[in-house]
Amino acid sequence: MAEIDRDKLLDIYTRTMKVNRTDEKFRELLMGGKVAVMYYCVRGQELVSAAAMAALEKDDYVVCTYRGQGEQTAKGIPMEKWWGECLGKATGTCKGKGGTMHITDPETGIMVTTGVVGSGLPIANGLAMASQNNGDGRVTLVSFGDGAANIGGFHEAMNMAQLYKLPVIFLCQNNRYGEHTAYADHTDSPNIAARAAGYGMPGVTVDGNDVHQIYPAVKEAVDRARRGEGPTLVEAMCYRMMGHFFGADFSYMPPEHIAEMKAEDPLPKLRKVMLEHQFTEEQLDAIVADIDAQINAAVEHALAAPLPDVGEIYKDVLEETA
Repeated sequence: MAEIDRDKLLDIYTRTMKVNRTDEKFRELLMGGKVAVMYYCVRGQELVSAAAMAALEKDDYVVCTYRGQGEQTAKGIPMEKWWGECLGKATGTCKGKGGTMHITDPETGIMVTTGVVGSGLPIANGLAMASQNNGDGRVTLVSFGDGAANIGGFHEAMNMAQLYKLPVIFLCQNNRYGEHTAYADHTDSPNIAARAAGYGMPGVTVDGNDVHQIYPAVKEAVDRARRGEGPTLVEAMCYRMMGHFFGADFSYMPPEHIAEMKAEDPLPKLRKVMLEHQFTEEQLDAIVADIDAQINAAVEHALAAPLPDVGEIYKDVLEETA
């Protein structure tokens, strides 16, 4: 497993807090009635996304789901563009026409955000095959939930990726619930990573709340893919600490599960690691304060930005030729 040096820890911490503070701000805006859009909270899964993005290079590709805020912000989409898209403004990554569930920003490698469960896996294969054919050295990481692991596209994509040794990492963020259905109620196997053996590829299950497990696992998978050794299935066990979407009831979660996920909160665990590596409370707080200032400025910019022109409905649909 790859070691994590002090600089990389700082990088992961900064990305993690960027994801967390963005999530907190979004929920604040929704609860305050300042915006009214669909939003899928990432509270509890911040570290998985941040560590995974820290294992990639800037020009690597990412495919994520509607709960993709973690990947999108941690990969580096400029805040003003990201907030503009979420609020449906012309300044957004897709001119406000994609919204929270369809954010795309090729400049930072966020190639697809899909609202269809599991549909990102075959798309990731296509991107990885293009990189393989072009010899550009890029790898593709596709993030999905445990519920997506039971659709046909999961199996087809895994089989194809291994057959052609595609440079792709399948990252399953197993937050133990497929929408409102507990993992044990939709899957009888103890974990998802074990399925990798059926396709002949490596598979590993790690604690997504532990930076010393999640980052090395993804980094090793990225390095394998870049060396031309094919795909890896990484299953990161984590917790979704909110409902399926903002405002959704989550009373279906038993009390013992809620107690367990609070005890395993990745944020205090990561902060403890940072302190053990001689970062001070003041340094860590300063990072968060700087992130908050950037987010607040980006939100104000997005709130004041114009809506897309009505004529935009006819653009970016078909290729325009001279």
